[in-house]
Amino acid sequence: MDYTIKNKSAESISSPCIVVGVFERRRLTPAAAQLDEASGGAVTAALKRGDTEAKPGQTRLLTGLDTVKAPRVLLVGLGKESELDERNYRKAVAAAAQAVQDCAAGEAAFYLHEVKVKARDLAWRVQQLAIGVVGALYRFDELKSEAETPKKPLKKLTLGVTDKDQAKAAETALAQGMAVGQGMSLARDLGNRPGNVCTPTYLADQAKALGKRHDKLKVQSLDRKEMKKLGMGALLAVARGSQEEPRLIAMEWHGGKKDEQPYVLVGKGITFDTGGISLKPGAGMDEMKFDMCGAASVFGTLQAVAEMNLPINVVGVVPASDNMPDGKAVRPGDIVKTMSGQTVEILNTDAEGRLVLCDALTWSEQFKPQEIVDIATLTGACIIGLGHHRSAVLGNHPPLVQALREAGETSGDPCWELPLDPEYDEQLKSNFADMANIGGRPAGTITAASFLARFTKAYQWAHLDIAGTAWLSGDQKGATGRPVPLLTRYLMDRAGV
Repeated sequence: MDYTIKNKSAESISSPCIVVGVFERRRLTPAAAQLDEASGGAVTAALKRGDTEAKPGQTRLLTGLDTVKAPRVLLVGLGKESELDERNYRKAVAAAAQAVQDCAAGEAAFYLHEVKVKARDLAWRVQQLAIGVVGALYRFDELKSEAETPKKPLKKLTLGVTDKDQAKAAETALAQGMAVGQGMSLARDLGNRPGNVCTPTYLADQAKALGKRHDKLKVQSLDRKEMKKLGMGALLAVARGSQEEPRLIAMEWHGGKKDEQPYVLVGKGITFDTGGISLKPGAGMDEMKFDMCGAASVFGTLQAVAEMNLPINVVGVVPASDNMPDGKAVRPGDIVKTMSGQTVEILNTDAEGRLVLCDALTWSEQFKPQEIVDIATLTGACIIGLGHHRSAVLGNHPPLVQALREAGETSGDPCWELPLDPEYDEQLKSNFADMANIGGRPAGTITAASFLARFTKAYQWAHLDIAGTAWLSGDQKGATGRPVPLLTRYLMDRAGV
């Protein structure tokens, strides 16, 4: 989608459609008031007629307003002016984008960002507008024989700005928001592609393609032989049952100083998870193509970082494999040796994510990271604890955990901290190895993080469990693109942007 800034008032801008906000009790935003005055009260008349109650997300299309250049004016409800918060602002943006798409304008000038949202500045409002528009218009129909394409899709977003002093800040924020939105779209595409398409080798190819588009992005991919040489017994144990070759992918963004230590993101890349020998129930197993959404979020974040040209060094690491129940597959009771030298008794082969992550976390020490964040659809227990609204965050460095929490709140992609006390680690005891790969039913999200913590003592680390937030089920089934907004905000904060 193309995007631009125009320093013009609502009644004078040339666009197929103008998008303005209205509040309950017939309160008008500045842009709506300009259109109302220019049209001889047409906006107020529509509100008086009850064409819209201006509830958050309600829309009403007006056409043919006198002395207004645009042939269409879309009124978007914002609710009560005194109660406009982040949630209702995002709801209004998403509804506006869909309404513009439905009216076949093809292009629209938005003025929703001019409203005041509690504790949020212009840059935040513009970024969220761009992210919201891209997200609302996302479709995944590349594998359908006949795609249900809109009659005239929205292909250009114009941001109307009436204050010249704010134009530059709005332009920067718009570019940032579009980068995040498109990064989310990439993550959603990768997550939505089925396991017979999105294999570990496919992910490696996607990383190489991303590297070709950005000069500052260096990509490498290790195969089974190279991982075996490094002693990655845990990752390779997961891959044993699959005919698909595993890959360990690294994408290095060099945007900062040459000697500056990078921030490392490690994303779980299980491209399909049957559970292995500890086979999952058949119902809903198709959704296990989403078990690589942690990896997908790393791809989306790296793309956003590159598009924004962030002055920071970032490494995205993706351990990619299938988890299948072949005759060669790892069995419950098997013991494997990790790259760190620690041994693991595999009591449940469906707890495979932590096995691929532990070797990737050890391998990531070579980058001498400032901080490492791993992202994984790791535990069903996380959904029981937090539902589908917040990801879980745990870590060994409180300032890093707090930084992720703050980034989540700002970006609208929130997470919640769970404890990582030593008592939970005791649940991982094994009679036959250094540790077991599961700690029983109690506190499953925490014991999974406790397992990973045993491999992260050399650096500052945090873990994001996105099992409840990475995808939706039911009629809206599909990847969400989370936590790309959280991760990009975290990196923007670290880069001082």
